[in-house]
Amino acid sequence: MQKYSYPLAALLALGLFSSPALAGSWQQNHAVGGFNKVHLYTPDSVSSIGQGRGLLLVLHGCTQSVDAYLTANLAQAAEQHGLVIAVPDAMNKAGFGCWSYWQGTRNRSSGDYKNLINLATALMATPGYQIDPNQVYIAGLSSGASFAHTTACIAPDIFAGVGVSAGPSIGTSSNGALGPCETADVAARCSQYAGSYASHFSSQIASVAHGRNDTTVNLCYNEQNATGMADLYNVSRINGENLISNGTGRTADETLWQNGRVSMLWLNNVDHAWSGGQGASGSYINGNGINYASYLGQYFSDNNQRVNRNSAPELTTISVSQSANQISVSGKATDADADPISVNASFTNSINQIVNAGTVPDTAGNFSLTSPVLANDWYQVTVTATDSEGLDSESYSSSVLLGPPPPATAPELSELAVVVNGQCATVTGRVFDLNRDLASVSVEFSTGTVVATLNGDLFSAQRCALAGGNNTALVTALDAGGLLSSELVNFSIDAGQNATLDQHIAAGRLNYTNYANCYLEYSTASFILREQLVTGNQCRWQDNDASCFGPTQSCSSTGGGDDGGDPTPPPPADCVQFSTNNYSHKLAGRAYSTGNIYTPNYFATGSNTALAGSTWGVSVLSSSSSGYWQLGACPQ
Repeated sequence: MQKYSYPLAALLALGLFSSPALAGSWQQNHAVGGFNKVHLYTPDSVSSIGQGRGLLLVLHGCTQSVDAYLTANLAQAAEQHGLVIAVPDAMNKAGFGCWSYWQGTRNRSSGDYKNLINLATALMATPGYQIDPNQVYIAGLSSGASFAHTTACIAPDIFAGVGVSAGPSIGTSSNGALGPCETADVAARCSQYAGSYASHFSSQIASVAHGRNDTTVNLCYNEQNATGMADLYNVSRINGENLISNGTGRTADETLWQNGRVSMLWLNNVDHAWSGGQGASGSYINGNGINYASYLGQYFSDNNQRVNRNSAPELTTISVSQSANQISVSGKATDADADPISVNASFTNSINQIVNAGTVPDTAGNFSLTSPVLANDWYQVTVTATDSEGLDSESYSSSVLLGPPPPATAPELSELAVVVNGQCATVTGRVFDLNRDLASVSVEFSTGTVVATLNGDLFSAQRCALAGGNNTALVTALDAGGLLSSELVNFSIDAGQNATLDQHIAAGRLNYTNYANCYLEYSTASFILREQLVTGNQCRWQDNDASCFGPTQSCSSTGGGDDGGDPTPPPPADCVQFSTNNYSHKLAGRAYSTGNIYTPNYFATGSNTALAGSTWGVSVLSSSSSGYWQLGACPQ
């Protein structure tokens, strides 16, 4: 790694004022919870109940890409109800790209059941999502519905609710999906899958839905699934039906059981598809019915049995001051439920030593507290109000300096690491800023600069579609005073082999054993395979989700590349390129300068080619070998 510190003059050319990725947008192709591909939507809103946001996992159907759910109006439901939505691509597909609900062991440590539990727990453990563990739900379509239903039975402690759309009953065979209805004791099977976790069914809820025009999966499963869950929860059906309408002529007929524990929907004008509401489109996405995801958001919000519906306290008009090495905090803490409140303030110094002070507001909610005498240092002040039910307010935080300010110092980067998944690289690390005025951390990849996401002193930045071979990334931390520190990190990308099915077969990466699955997924289009170690020196070539794979055979001596199918292609030269100002090229070691400081001349390291434009001229430099940079982009 190489380190650099440099002043504000380079800011604009480095592009460090780009906006970071915000909530309220899709983040695609994440690898999390055991899945290689997960689409995530984080709303700007929070849930109207409990604390934080809910989480809804949505499972695709057979032959259906997770990409179809990007246009299924899930984002609309997420914003309406404060739901983080995760759409994972099944890792262990069966049949025609289905979730394999009819085969394998059904328990918490098996296959995609384990992955779904890990996905939920991983997202809950990520502070940025603010997920309330009492508001975690799972739903799906067709095979995804059955798999979601089974998962909710296996882990009722994790999933407070389940949505089953056009799903064959749990425990039925694959023949039951497309043929006559198979009878299933849903309650008994679900209880069996839960084992020692069955007590959590006392607070779980279920929505079961089916399109009235579905001619693929037998309509009998709607009633069988709904009554089965009602038997499991020991609740009775409420007479009559409710008409659910979104005001655009799209409707559903709803039957409820006691306390809203079970709902059964008939989705009008919907065939075998996910009902996405007005404007929804995509493979097996129907826009003629209601937005089922929005319905689920409202149903879960109205009937969730696990959240404490008591409201949390609220902090307002917070003021922080200092005098004689003490920090004082005052403000107002109120509670809509009139519960008794306590207020706590913590004072954390630069080496994470914490001192606490607390008080009780007066009858009008006003409070004031003061820290003990503190040593000169930076202190992070965090104030929280807690009611008698144990609910916490949103915290108030600010930084306070006691004593003289430290000298101006550039931020420090440490613990840099790169995690590579396919052609995506995620750079992580820590940043420490003595002056507490960090402005941003950015990572310059060969294909552009990404502003990192900050969480305390941790940062993370991801870039995909990177070129195969050796890559570098320049990590830069900037403070408000214009001081910067940078470090280079190196990593390698396996771009795989990109070819058509016939070309992969001709190259020996695939054979005709798995031809049907590969053809159904890719037809005649090109797709990427990567060589994966199976055991010892035995490997196989497979796609990203391992649904299309070749025979187990001796590992090749070289992997990667992007040839079109030549059985013995020469490995292509790895090439990386950067487009930035000449000064930044110099800092990264890709260029050097001579001449006077006012009009310096710049030359590419290795090739010695002159770069135009002096200090702030923008040049494209590429390299296929260590230490040798030349003017121009990598060859296509």
